[in-house]
Amino acid sequence: MSRKRDLIEMFGYSPDDLTQSVRALWSMGGCPFTNKGCIKINHDQTITYGTCSVTSPYGDIIICPNRLYVNAYDVLAKVSQDAFGDDLPFLMYDQFIEKRALHSECIVALGKNSGREIQVGRSLSMDWVLAHISEAKLVGYVGIEVQSIDITGNYRDAWHAYKNFTKNSDRDTLPSSQHGLNWANVHKRLIPQIIRKSVVYSRSRLVKKGLYFILPDIVYQKFEEVVGSDIPLVDDLSHDTITVYTYELGGSVPHGSQRSLVQVRKLRFNLDEFSNRFISGPNLPSGEDLDQVVKRVLGVG
Repeated sequence: MSRKRDLIEMFGYSPDDLTQSVRALWSMGGCPFTNKGCIKINHDQTITYGTCSVTSPYGDIIICPNRLYVNAYDVLAKVSQDAFGDDLPFLMYDQFIEKRALHSECIVALGKNSGREIQVGRSLSMDWVLAHISEAKLVGYVGIEVQSIDITGNYRDAWHAYKNFTKNSDRDTLPSSQHGLNWANVHKRLIPQIIRKSVVYSRSRLVKKGLYFILPDIVYQKFEEVVGSDIPLVDDLSHDTITVYTYELGGSVPHGSQRSLVQVRKLRFNLDEFSNRFISGPNLPSGEDLDQVVKRVLGVG
């Protein structure tokens, strides 16, 4: 872990990596995990930042969900195996269109980079749906949500320093990144979003194995500060279960190589248990706490 606030990965590699193939990604603005353009672009669309991960007080943390798609979307394939078994072929949408005549039964991933995202109504866009196809019919599916964490602040100076990095540069003398991490989004947006989408999936007659949730382990630790770390776990999949896979970056690697993505935890629990803990979780302030704050602001007893 860096000793200062720093950028950890740019375009999939260490930001001081001057390997020719790595710097080609900087020039193209390419994401090595999706084989498409990087989505980390500044507000006026003039700079592609390519920032995959940064330092945090808790360790190096992934800030782009596409970083989780290393090894040709292996995290999705693991969900397919858990939900539908090892015997069914797992296909991205283009593979399905190309090879559908070869497979009477298979699992097809639908998402932003595979076919298209499934959008329900005006406000709910599902990251991924893994559809179980048998004899040209949809017989079931599961949902997958993939999250990282948003950042705050500005790391422009650090980014430009790494962009202009040379073999004679000293990484320790570069300006610190001024990024922060938007932990408030965990309870303001991420948890409510997971609950809402889980409820929608649980109401489908074709969803019998619930919702899967993939995210960095550090981010899930922030979930646990809200809902607690002692949610009763269940073994069996059902329409109203949430299965969580958490990940972290592997150790340092030589230039020209990518750090591995390491699975840390697999948790499975009931939707109602999770949502009830969000509403009245162990860390929710009491009414007396609220009373005291109001009195303190007013300066009264």
